[in-house]
Amino acid sequence: MCGRYASFLPPDLIARLFGTKNPLPNLKPTWNMAPTMDAPVVRRHPNSGERHLDLLTWGFVPAFTRDIKAARRPVNARAETAASSGMFRAAFAKRRCLVPAAAFYEWRADPGGKTPFAIARTDGEPMAFAGIWEGWRAPEGDILRSFAILTTHANVPMSALHERMPVILEPADWPVWLGETEGDPAALLKPSAEGILRVWAVDRRVGNVRNDGPELLEPVATLV
Repeated sequence: MCGRYASFLPPDLIARLFGTKNPLPNLKPTWNMAPTMDAPVVRRHPNSGERHLDLLTWGFVPAFTRDIKAARRPVNARAETAASSGMFRAAFAKRRCLVPAAAFYEWRADPGGKTPFAIARTDGEPMAFAGIWEGWRAPEGDILRSFAILTTHANVPMSALHERMPVILEPADWPVWLGETEGDPAALLKPSAEGILRVWAVDRRVGNVRNDGPELLEPVATLV
């Protein structure tokens, strides 16, 4: 799964890497992005076809939602069922997006409690999670735009921590995922290849959303 990640990349860097064209949003850097927060998301504009960088709320709200207070707001969608799920099907078909991240966190269940780990690309480049987004219109007319991150079964390094991991798309796959070129987006929903990611233990402070800052990504010693 993916329930926490680091999102401190400057907006101009994201725009340059992902080729977005709209005015840059005011991004607040965080090393502890959590559900319900607003996060940078790269989408294809339905009219111009250009890539846009926008702030969306993490926690998917389907367009058919009636009671927003009772909505589940899942932060993840399973890659195996997203295309057929009543909740995610429409968004998977028409509203796919990329979620930039510098790293993400996962917790390993140990006898003494859960141990957090950070995961990032070995080449130092930002990650792009496969995401889907939706717009929900409130009775007053306001529109809430939200997203979820697609997850798949874990690769070998990640399986030591958790059975699931976010789908991380390579740059060559971005045009297909965003619907810019022909291709099968479902075929992209697979674990990262071996050697793409590095994993290291971090301090348990990351488990509290009130804690933030680059120190959360500093490695700490832990038992294997």
